[in-house]
Formats: sequence, C-alpha cells, structure tokens
Amino acid sequence: MIKMYLRLSIPLLLILTSAQIYGQKSFHDFTVKDITGEDFDLSQFKGKKVLVVNTASKCGLTPQYEGLEELYKKYGGEDFMIIGFPANNFASQEPGTNEEIAEFCQLNYGVSFPMMSKISVKGDDIHPLYKWLTTEELNGVEDSKVSWNFQKYLIDEKGQLVGHLAPTKKPDSKQIISFIKSN
Repeated sequence: MIKMYLRLSIPLLLILTSAQIYGQKSFHDFTVKDITGEDFDLSQFKGKKVLVVNTASKCGLTPQYEGLEELYKKYGGEDFMIIGFPANNFASQEPGTNEEIAEFCQLNYGVSFPMMSKISVKGDDIHPLYKWLTTEELNGVEDSKVSWNFQKYLIDEKGQLVGHLAPTKKPDSKQIISFIKSN
C-alpha cells in the first residue's frame, strides 16, 4: 500500500513542482494590448470560452476573417469570445501598422470581435501569451508550434488551454462548433 502511494505521489509532486517552477498561469492571468495600444485584461473573459487566432491581412487564409466574424455574430457574447492577434511571422503577410490592420479588418470584413496589437507568435521575440499557448510546461496541456497564420487555440471558461487547430481548419468546423456548444 505504501509503495503504491509513493508511486502515485512522486509523479504528482513532480507535476506540481514543475508548475510552480515555470509559473504556470491561466489565460486569464495575461494582460495584452488591444489594436489601439490600450491594456486589455484577459481576465474579463472568465466564464467564457475563447477562440484565439493569429491573423494576417495578406494571406491566402485571410478570407477566414469572414468566417470568424460570422461565428462571432452567431455565438459571441455571454459564453463565447474570439480574439485576433495580428502577426507578421509568416512570409511578411501582416506588414501593416495596428491602425492599418484595424482599418483593413473593418472595411473588408466588418470585424467586430476584439483585435489586439500586432505581436510575434513564434521565435525569440514570441509574445508571453503565445509562449504559454505553445509550451506544455506552462499551459499544462500540450506543446505546439504555430505553423501559419490563422492557427486556432481553444480556451475554456476557466482560462485553461483545451487544444489547438490547424490554420486551414475553418471557423465553422465541427470541432469549433462542438467546443462552443459543449458544457
């Protein structure tokens, strides 16, 4: 009995210790900058599911803005939110300023979900939120790499990472709709 207890306790202790060493946070612990440069506290989304997407204005996947906006209009509000993070990490497909990005999103796709300031989603200058999203030691779920524009991360109501979806996965995919509708 004691041996079984020790076999179970030691791995649990290691998990808890590594979480403390790496300062594991929830999504809600981050403050980012919105597209106008103002602080945007992600704790305001406690109790809501969130879809986090890195975006770009000059990408073959840019038309996904339309699908994201439709998803937001249908499900966004009390229980679900979409947040866009413009990034210029892939083939310089987001070269604009925050002001230019905001104008592009509004004029071409009528984007009404929150857009944040342009950040880096990979590399040495990766934004701390994306470091958390892509590092299992920090998020407690999985390691991932942002492979291209419009990669999607699913965050539950408690601010925990659920998983991620490939950039080519459309906003109205069964996985995203199931995530939104799940209890």
